Amino acid sequence: MSASTAPKSARRKSRELAFQGIYEWLIAGSDAGAIEAFLHERYPTIKLDDEHFQSLLHGALADAGALDALIQPHIDRQTSELSPVEHALLLMGTFELQRHPNVPYRVVINEAVELGKVYGGTDGYKYVNGVLDRIAAVVRKTEVEAANQSHPQEPRAADDSPPPNPYANVPVSRKAKAPITSKGRAAASSPRRASASPRTPRKD
Repeated sequence: MSASTAPKSARRKSRELAFQGIYEWLIAGSDAGAIEAFLHERYPTIKLDDEHFQSLLHGALADAGALDALIQPHIDRQTSELSPVEHALLLMGTFELQRHPNVPYRVVINEAVELGKVYGGTDGYKYVNGVLDRIAAVVRKTEVEAANQSHPQEPRAADDSPPPNPYANVPVSRKAKAPITSKGRAAASSPRRASASPRTPRKD
């Protein structure tokens, strides 16, 4: 079975559902328990790492204020001005970087980026990648430095300024696949773009 057709891992599905739950919380302000119940009811047959799902969903929501404070220095606007898709991915990714040191930081970033490619707007995943990379350099400093010594990366700009807004002067070439909410519809990933039909995680 090729990589493109291989079933998603249980942990990857856990991240996808946790992301959808965080997105729902940002859009509707629903209670964490209600969000979890909705996701389990909607996707009852999905095989996931439930412990990781629980940690990401409940942890990111409980620590949202502290996570936003950690994210804020690395972005070019207020967290409240982020699109809900990118905001949800940054909350989840930052929480996993901070609270799950057993998961390599590059895995955390890559998983968030892949979700951004599916659900986010044009080039939004690049923004998520840049922000999480900077956050990892703070919360996973030793790990990042060791990785950079083994595989040097391109140097950052001298002023270490936040990544540019990916939506500024960028034509929309596709529509985002926004997560479905408990209201039974897909909410737009950004106020600047309409969403396409919601995407359902694979059940294999």
